[in-house]
Amino acid sequence: MVGTGSYRQTGKGNDEPMSLEDYTSKVRGMVGDDSGLGKTLKFDLGDEGVILIDGKSTPNTVSNDNVDADCTVKLSSENFGNLLAGKGNPMTMFMTGKIKVSGDMGVAMKLQSLFKK
Repeated sequence: MVGTGSYRQTGKGNDEPMSLEDYTSKVRGMVGDDSGLGKTLKFDLGDEGVILIDGKSTPNTVSNDNVDADCTVKLSSENFGNLLAGKGNPMTMFMTGKIKVSGDMGVAMKLQSLFKK
């Protein structure tokens, strides 16, 4: 089940948690043609799936392909929703263990600028 970080309006008076597809679409809009990453970054949301930003391709692409990446950020879908909604600081979430990073830490350090777009 997707966490409580972000909700989408259904128009029926009740909001539903965002799905992996909703998250992917939102990230795709944030990334645009050039994320500024220059590398690949994978968000691993556990059982929910993954979101892969290919910052090497021109234009950049966002998919749900579970392939190796230069940097992998593992977090719950709830914490990912909080990041997308601007309710979480990536550095603070890392320091408190809500985010785990493997691979190129330089890519992870660019997360703040990506989420400020």
